[in-house]
Amino acid sequence: MSGQRSIRTKLVRVVMTTTFVSLMVSIAIVVAYDLRSYHRALVNDLATQAELVGHMTSAALSFDDPRLANENLALLRTSPLVRAAAIYDARGRRFASYAAAPSSDADDASAARPLALNLDDALAEKAGGELLVRQAVVENGDSVGTVVLRAHSRLLERTLDYLVIAAAVTALAMTVAWLLTRRFGSVLTTPIVAITEIAREVVDTRDYSRRAPRIGDDEAAELADSFNAMLTEIEGRTRELEESHSTTVREAQERSRAQQEVMRLNEQLEQRVDERTLQLALANAELANANEEARSANQAKSAFLSSMSHELRTPLNAILGFAQILTSDVLPSTLEQKKEFANHILKSGRHLLTLINEILDLAKVESGTITLSMEPVTLSDALFECRTMIEPIAATRRVRVLFPDVDGAVVMADRTRLKQVMLNLLSNAVKYNREDGVVVVGCEQPRPDRLRLSVQDTGHGLSQEQLAGLFQPFNRLGQEGGAQEGTGIGLVVTKRLVELMGGEIGVTSSPGVGSVFWIELASTAPLKSAISPAMNAALGAGAAAPVGAPEAAPDAAEPHLLLYVEDNPANLRLVEEIVAFRRDLRLLAAPDGHLGLQLARAHRPQAILMDLNLPGMSGFEVLKQLRTDPETAAIPVIALTANAMPRDVERGLAAGFYRYLTKPIDIDKFTEAINSTLARRGGPDALAAPGERKAS
Repeated sequence: MSGQRSIRTKLVRVVMTTTFVSLMVSIAIVVAYDLRSYHRALVNDLATQAELVGHMTSAALSFDDPRLANENLALLRTSPLVRAAAIYDARGRRFASYAAAPSSDADDASAARPLALNLDDALAEKAGGELLVRQAVVENGDSVGTVVLRAHSRLLERTLDYLVIAAAVTALAMTVAWLLTRRFGSVLTTPIVAITEIAREVVDTRDYSRRAPRIGDDEAAELADSFNAMLTEIEGRTRELEESHSTTVREAQERSRAQQEVMRLNEQLEQRVDERTLQLALANAELANANEEARSANQAKSAFLSSMSHELRTPLNAILGFAQILTSDVLPSTLEQKKEFANHILKSGRHLLTLINEILDLAKVESGTITLSMEPVTLSDALFECRTMIEPIAATRRVRVLFPDVDGAVVMADRTRLKQVMLNLLSNAVKYNREDGVVVVGCEQPRPDRLRLSVQDTGHGLSQEQLAGLFQPFNRLGQEGGAQEGTGIGLVVTKRLVELMGGEIGVTSSPGVGSVFWIELASTAPLKSAISPAMNAALGAGAAAPVGAPEAAPDAAEPHLLLYVEDNPANLRLVEEIVAFRRDLRLLAAPDGHLGLQLARAHRPQAILMDLNLPGMSGFEVLKQLRTDPETAAIPVIALTANAMPRDVERGLAAGFYRYLTKPIDIDKFTEAINSTLARRGGPDALAAPGERKAS
């Protein structure tokens, strides 16, 4: 009976433990799933309400109507969970607010306080048991404000209710399980106890004639039959044990091989599953990318059609409006007024024709129907034609356009499309320039088989955000408010035409300084070094003066002498124009480092402007030779280069340059660097004490 009690006790413990663990796991899963579903549903419901409020309030934000916004927020009183809400404008300031009426409960009354005046403060004030939902208010693709809802989550109350229910269910289930186990446990234990007693007697008496009783007709009865059969065959099994040992070993080996084969097959199956999973993931990613591309294409198409409609209607409005006045009998006009109206119609018609031509060009480029006639084009002829067409336009805006001497330069391009590209860049440089500004056309050869044309202006420049969307349709170089006429698709056509001709296009810009647009095309003939009149004067003066003979120190009335070592004619011409505005400065120029050294020794300039990428001898090598020569060691040298990376600036200052200026030139920084350098030299018109060396 002790054994029976022992096995029954173990059975009760196993059943009770299993029941308790199963209940705990099931209840925990159910509670966690319900709480998670409740939290998701609550967040989704609040997000939907916030989106609905934002949609209804977008007009109020656009037209600055706080009253309408407050009325929309007041509709949240139908949602008992929403304790407070607020609408913030695009700058993060509270535009409208709502707070639920506090109940008698102290916690609810404190939770019904309004949200903070500032969006960041409101998002940071979430307390325990609360949810904060933030939804952007979008109008025509632009974010005009933010809706913030604060609600009571009630997760703690719901959790406590579940705990009480779980405790009651657990107690009831454990009681029922204990009663059933105690009641039906003997059915399982009685046959097992009987077999145990017979086995103990056989071991003690060695009497293999004993048999265990068969009770019932289940697995226990089969166990008794098996036990009896084992007693019958145990003697014969003992004799056969040695014979069966080898068989057992062989079977074990076969099982081992079978197990290894099963493991190998499992590994192959896992590998195939991984491959199929990866293929499915790649297919899903490609589908997502295709969907995103389709969505972007639809948005771009909608934006293009909207902008094109606006651009077409603007000149048509002037044409139809003034035409109606001219043909109206009830609106009499004088002859001068008729001429003025006709001029407006003519101007709008030309603008409309330009718009239609550019749209057609863009359509041809996008559809691939445009044809190009690639041939060697003499660059000087093409630039001359562009010059005759752009100079009258520039003169009306008081802008000077400077062209380089590009004799011998030949590029592979379509002649008509090349002129179209250059005229578009030149017209933009004139259109967006300052009054009395300068446009400098540059030409250089970065590689033997490539030639770069650049158009540099002295306009207001472009920010990084404007540069990012520069080559998009109807983007007017970042100009807003319609200050300049234009379609905004000229640069898109220009970029596509340059790429179709096998070239590249790029832009660099500094706000407040200006922009440089450049194109690179294949070159079939090397560019000859172009020397400006200022260079010729410098070379003539250098040939007349003996090398090594120092020039007499200038008196107080003589201008300060500057030496500019630069191989790019456009950059040289720009500095010449800047220096020409100052009567206290005189400029010498050298196209390479060797001639620069000769002019420095012959004329002893009070400051030297040095490009770093020079033919034959770099600017660093020229600086080193200047410092090793006692006659030129004291002359301050200013680096003027397009190498603008921080490591380039550090390297230049460490090499001994007095100042480090980067291109495109900032005229104010350029003037300040010249003044501080001349003041350091202690010239007759000392300007100001120089500060510490720095990169501009």
